[in-house]
Amino acid sequence: MRIGVCLLVVGLVLAISSYAGRRPPYEKVHDMDPALLPPVITPEDDPAKKPSDAIFLFDGTDKALSEWVSGKTKWKVENGYMEIVKKGGGIRTRKSFGNCQLHIEWASPKPPKGKSQGRGNSGVYFMGKYEVQVLDSYTADNYKDNRTYADGQAASLYGQYPPIVNACRKPGEWQTYDISFLAPKFDKDGKLIRRARVTVLHNGIVVQNNVEYWGPSGHKQKNPRYRRHPDKEPISLQDHGSPVRFRNIWIRELPEQ
Repeated sequence: MRIGVCLLVVGLVLAISSYAGRRPPYEKVHDMDPALLPPVITPEDDPAKKPSDAIFLFDGTDKALSEWVSGKTKWKVENGYMEIVKKGGGIRTRKSFGNCQLHIEWASPKPPKGKSQGRGNSGVYFMGKYEVQVLDSYTADNYKDNRTYADGQAASLYGQYPPIVNACRKPGEWQTYDISFLAPKFDKDGKLIRRARVTVLHNGIVVQNNVEYWGPSGHKQKNPRYRRHPDKEPISLQDHGSPVRFRNIWIRELPEQ
């Protein structure tokens, strides 16, 4: 009996340790400790072209907004980009997606306005739930001029994982995300059997490498929980009050392997 109890305890400890090992190296969500901020590097200039098997979600034309569902106020479209308008609300794709490769280009306002999470804030939400943060995280002096919490940086899995490095360009310059997203899976009873995973290249640099989402993204959610949802759902772009611009958005649906 004692042996059985000991084995059970050891098993629980190993399971908890394994789960804890997936978490970032800090205890608090949105920790402002500067030691946690990612190193700053300089990205190269090489935007990606749409491959032949991809479809455009936004190609720079007014007609392209027909691929999206918006709120009462439509986002502005001009000069080949679309821009968040004041109180315009977020937008989402008409079509639903699961496993996919997404290319999206974005630019934060120039001159920059606001600070921390109020500076060029938006987000790319896969299935409307799993966010890759969009933010003006550019810094010229190792974060003295522009600091926010590590898990809210550009290309973070918001509230969960900071990027490996900060690859942000200057405000107003076009930036690229190339994201490979693996949707979560549930069994017929709604039990989670695979968490969502993502790999993110920011301006051509790997900043998230096959990382698991703990659950849906949210503010100050230390233990988010998965709940069963459809295999495919729309991708959404967040309105967080900043006039962020987007262009050249294309997607490839990926099969299970």
